[in-house]
Order: sequence, then C-alpha cells, then structure tokens
Amino acid sequence: MRADLAHIDAWVFDLDNTLYPAKADLFGLIDVKMGEFIQGLLGCDPVEARAVQKRYFMEHGTTLSGLMAHYGTDPREFLEFVHDISLDRLEVDPALNAGIAALPGRRLIFTNGDEPYAQRVLDKLGLSGAFELIHDIHACQYIPKPDPSGYAALCATHGLDPFRSAFFEDMARNLKPAKAIGMTTIWVNNGSEAGTVDAHPDFIDFETDHLTPFIGDITGA
Repeated sequence: MRADLAHIDAWVFDLDNTLYPAKADLFGLIDVKMGEFIQGLLGCDPVEARAVQKRYFMEHGTTLSGLMAHYGTDPREFLEFVHDISLDRLEVDPALNAGIAALPGRRLIFTNGDEPYAQRVLDKLGLSGAFELIHDIHACQYIPKPDPSGYAALCATHGLDPFRSAFFEDMARNLKPAKAIGMTTIWVNNGSEAGTVDAHPDFIDFETDHLTPFIGDITGA
C-alpha cells in the first residue's frame, strides 16, 4: 500500500464513467431514452426535450430530480425506462478487477442510478460480487449527488468513518461534499460530459485520467 492511502479502510466508487471509460458512452444511450421519456411526458419535440433534460441535469443534479420537482414523475417508472439499454459497449478490464479485489477493507458503490441498473453494469464488467453494497438514488431519497445529504446517509447507514474512506468519482463537483466530511477524494478525469464543472484543487486530493493504473499503483495488483 502507498503510504498516503494506507489509512483507508473503505473504498467508495461512483459507477458510470468511473468503473468504465467515459468513451463507452452509455449515457449517450440513456440520453436517447430520457429524450423519449420527456417527449412522451411533455408532448414536445426532440430539441425541446433535450434542452429540458440538460437544464434539469445541471440545475438539479439529475434529470430525474428535475422531472420529479416540476412534474411529479414516478422515479421507478423513469429509471426502469431510461436504463433499458444494451450494455454491449462495456468490456471486462482484468487488471482493474484484480486491483479492486486487492483493495484492503470494504468496497462500496455510491451512484445516482438505481441498484438494478448498477448490478447489470457490474455483471457486465465482471465485477459482480466485488462490492459489499450499492448505495443508490432510492437510498438517497431521490436527492442526488452532490447534495451533502446522500454522503451523510452513506456513512451513517453503513457505518463508514469518512476520515478512513476514499471516494472515486468522474464528476469533479461530486467530490466537494465528500471532502467536506473528511473523505479522501480521487477525481477520475476521463472525459465525462460536464466532468470538469466546478473542479477545484481544494477538494480534489488525487486526479487520474484512467482508473486502472491508479488502482494498480495502490495495490501493486
């Protein structure tokens, strides 16, 4: 173990564009489904639907949160619809999987998606069983990252000491609340849409453009 992370006993990972490269662009497929959902909800054209989608994403943290706030959208109905996508773009990364398995202590997922979708992604990546649990948007009462409440709930519900926890995330802005409660933060800056928004060194301890070698450097796997 590298000395600057030797105190960590809980490793918390975001899911999308963190455990797999952003270039896989699953969000491109999800974007299409979101657009279809919004068109059906509002009776609008694709251009307006995309504008609504992106505005809610930036203003509310997720498109879902915006739709819930403005239209009372059923979150389970929305998530089931937009996550009904092919995962054929994902590939197993044996080196990353070995590195994650070698991390000492607990391993958890903290995602703005839902558990059924997250489990499908983990299965496709060959990471089924690699994580103790998935703390999803349902567990956060549909209040997404970067709202601080989800981070507090993660730690309280699962008994994490934030000062002994590390958080990996592709969206820089989602690291700020983690750092505020004492977590060690790792920014996976690999090209995610809006990934650089509000990035600041005050709340980013480490930065990498590729998770696999970074994990390998931690564990020697």
